[in-house]
Amino acid sequence: MQDWFPDLTTETGPKYVAIANVMIRDIDRGVLRPGDRLPPQRVLAERLGIDLTTVTKAYNEVRHQGLIEGGGRRGSFVNGRGTNPVEQEEDPRLDTGMNLPPEPTAGSFAARYRAGVAELLGRSGGLAAMQYQPSGGAPADRAAAAAALRARGIDAPDEMVLITSGGQNALHAIVSATLDPRDKVCTAPHVYPGFIALARRYDLELQPVAVDAEGLLPEAVEAAARAGADAVYVVPNNDNPTTATMGCERRIAIAAIAEAYGMTIIEDDAYGQLAADPLPSLATLAPNRTWHIASTSKIISPGLRVAWLRAPSIRQAWRLASDLHETAIMAPPLNAALTSLWLRDGSFDELVAEVRAEAVARQRLAASILGDVPYAAQPEGYHLWVPLLASASSADIVNALRPAGLSVVPSDAFAVGVQTASALRVSIGGGLSRDRLSRTLRLLDALLDQDSRRKASIV
Repeated sequence: MQDWFPDLTTETGPKYVAIANVMIRDIDRGVLRPGDRLPPQRVLAERLGIDLTTVTKAYNEVRHQGLIEGGGRRGSFVNGRGTNPVEQEEDPRLDTGMNLPPEPTAGSFAARYRAGVAELLGRSGGLAAMQYQPSGGAPADRAAAAAALRARGIDAPDEMVLITSGGQNALHAIVSATLDPRDKVCTAPHVYPGFIALARRYDLELQPVAVDAEGLLPEAVEAAARAGADAVYVVPNNDNPTTATMGCERRIAIAAIAEAYGMTIIEDDAYGQLAADPLPSLATLAPNRTWHIASTSKIISPGLRVAWLRAPSIRQAWRLASDLHETAIMAPPLNAALTSLWLRDGSFDELVAEVRAEAVARQRLAASILGDVPYAAQPEGYHLWVPLLASASSADIVNALRPAGLSVVPSDAFAVGVQTASALRVSIGGGLSRDRLSRTLRLLDALLDQDSRRKASIV
């Protein structure tokens, strides 16, 4: 049935829903029978005169109902009613393009969450965790966060630490309260898209500077500082997306440049606590110039929406607290209290250790499958940075992988200015089991190998 063509004349609503509805109806009527091979998604898109992503969404809708299986190079086949394709063995997740921490095998997060909430709400006055909190967070939560930062060698009195609703909320507050329109901010050529969006909103001028395997080059940052750069944005550990991690000497050099030229450092340390042997924070090396952000989203669970923001001074912290209150009121108070409980009883470190162990296992799996593929990664991280040949189509690879469940984002989503080479950020975390991750990485390997062979065959 590769010549199957949906009649959409009587359908309304989004095109992908219409295609899915017709396909389901044709399966129920027997027009499409178990074992029938469906038209390749690209072919059907051309026949309908629509874009490929619309057809891909339609196929995914039907696949999630267990009526078709397959995808990618093998093609899609009809299952019929009452069957359960392999993809349905796992809970399908919506691909948001976010880099999600892996769900550890036999992890304890759910059990600890239930027990922690029960303990908090069972205490005398426990419902206080469900009420509005003071600007900057409850004193007990700020104290727990400050103690955790001090344990990492950061000068963090309680009064300099604020609780925010995730790292993006913290970045928003820093940018809106400390930078002015047309301020110049040094960044890597590829940057977390959330920061790019903030720069556009507040009319900041992002200045991409040269990098190497460790990230920002000190001489490039210094040249930008001499030219008037006001701030530098850096993800020092397991950079998103490139996975670069600054060594100690690099951190010392960047901190010294910021001190010498009066630059503000925005240290987005989303992944720093995943490292078993963490390196010194820039907030340790340049405490009076650094805004340091640490969050739970990338090391335990994004659903917690709790981050800690360490300001360069008490005065700056309390000036920022009011801005945080205006933009998000508060972090989820129950989750903030739960995070503090875990910090005090040791559960926090144990939960992070579970995610770290799962990330290490997945990186080993990726290395065993992509052994011949040049890519960058950190042993305790859960994303890969995969350069592409000039002949490769990142859109084709992304469209082939997403139906299989692998989160892949092309490098242009992270680019500051015009990028000179194409790459992919491949997330190996989230809810994918190791078995399914293995299958999707093999598909990635095949797609990359196919492009490599095409390149080699050109005469």
